[in-house]
Amino acid sequence: MDLSQRLPQYLLPFFTLSSPTDTPANPDSFPNSQHYRTDPKDLCLVITIIAVYAILRDALRLGIFEPFARWKLSRDIQLQRKHTGKPNGNTSVSTNGNGYSKSKLIPTKAERRKLHRSVLRFAEQGWSVVYYTLQWGFGLYVYRNLPTRVLDPVDAWIGYPHVALAAPVKIYYLTQLAFYLHQMLILNAEARRKDHVQMMTHHIITVFLMWASYYYNLTRIGCLIMLLMDLCDIFLPLAKMLRYLNLPQIYPDLTFGTFMLTWFVTRHVLFPIAIKSTIFDMRRLIPFDWDPERGYYHTLGSHTMFYLCLLVLEVMQMIWFTMIVRVAWKVVTGEGATDVRSDEEGEDEDDSDDIKNKEE
Repeated sequence: MDLSQRLPQYLLPFFTLSSPTDTPANPDSFPNSQHYRTDPKDLCLVITIIAVYAILRDALRLGIFEPFARWKLSRDIQLQRKHTGKPNGNTSVSTNGNGYSKSKLIPTKAERRKLHRSVLRFAEQGWSVVYYTLQWGFGLYVYRNLPTRVLDPVDAWIGYPHVALAAPVKIYYLTQLAFYLHQMLILNAEARRKDHVQMMTHHIITVFLMWASYYYNLTRIGCLIMLLMDLCDIFLPLAKMLRYLNLPQIYPDLTFGTFMLTWFVTRHVLFPIAIKSTIFDMRRLIPFDWDPERGYYHTLGSHTMFYLCLLVLEVMQMIWFTMIVRVAWKVVTGEGATDVRSDEEGEDEDDSDDIKNKEE
């Protein structure tokens, strides 16, 4: 028995995709998939996905990442003391049933404070690595099944309006929208960082573009842009996780170098190609027409709004990239890739971060 038979009608939009429609006669993508139209009730499913994200984030943080980091860092403290021969802390002695005693060094207050801070930060970054890895893989699957080319996105506009959405496309959009809304909630719930305003501005513009492109039937260019944005966001939190585990500096440095390379290629080479196509190809291939019944939402005003928002995002990313270059220079000069952006206002200097993390 499916959900439509088990749940009352008013709950269905919270657990199923709304507005199924007929598959187009000659679909150019996902020919075997169920198709759907956009619907205001899609926001109900977004709310459910946000709740799922919140549960998954805490489950991974408390059940996997924090225990692992605490075990690894505690073991490192014990091993370091054994190698140096300097206890520096208190010692507890326990006796087993055979009368043998076993001593265990207790970390100092400063060590416990540093360990706790590293454990929390490691766990926070873990959720980002899991999400972006899975979502980028799903986005790549969607991209490979759409007739859109990253180096020439002109196909994103051909056949507009794309009213009927294949189930994978609709799921991809709604899960992405839910993620950024969830991030906005986290930004306001946690201690404010120094770049709170910039981060919130970025998320607001991103959510607006997702929502507008979804309901204005511009999902193909949206899927392409989201794919480009997600790739580098795997490597920055991963580099931070490696650093918080006190691994040899070469590992976070190499991961940060991968992040820097993917950021530059996706956001300053491929993303401008998508912006250029939005400015010129969209206007050339889609006539100006406002006819909601036919799915047309393309006017001079809406066209200008879209590419201006994309340009604002690119400017923000260029500012962030200058900070990334600063960190890269530290790696080249032997200082290592460390974060100097303060996680909290007034935090100690050695706890500070070095770059504007766009998606934290």
